[in-house]
Amino acid sequence: MSVKTVNALSHYTDWTVGHVHSGALGWVAMVSVGSLYYLIPRLFGKTEMYSTRLINVHFWLATLGTVLYIAALWISGVMQGLMWRATNPDGTLTYSFVEAVKASYPFWTIRVVGGLLFLVGMLIMAFNMFKTIASGKAVDVPVIAPAHAH
Repeated sequence: MSVKTVNALSHYTDWTVGHVHSGALGWVAMVSVGSLYYLIPRLFGKTEMYSTRLINVHFWLATLGTVLYIAALWISGVMQGLMWRATNPDGTLTYSFVEAVKASYPFWTIRVVGGLLFLVGMLIMAFNMFKTIASGKAVDVPVIAPAHAH
């Protein structure tokens, strides 16, 4: 998006929203989720989460949801950018803004489906975490402070 011609096409379109969500869902959320899957059992005296199978289901739902979400927005964004810059031979705009919005509806539907898949994955994670926490016990782990050199 730092390339001027790319930015000219994508600016103010769904492309930018998809770009941001690819980082938010695909990187930040997935790394945070992985961290929680590592930490929760250890904090409650367990060796692993309640269900590894549910972790795998969550992973694939979140991955598929993210891909649908961002791909729909990327495609919609390119389409919007092309529609907004299309002109007739007399120099008038080929499409109105409303026509570009209406053409985006199918992609927004795919975006909703992707978001719902991601949400269902998070609900599965919440269930898995609840079952892990409920079956464990809080553990006081001694914190060994480094020796102070005097």
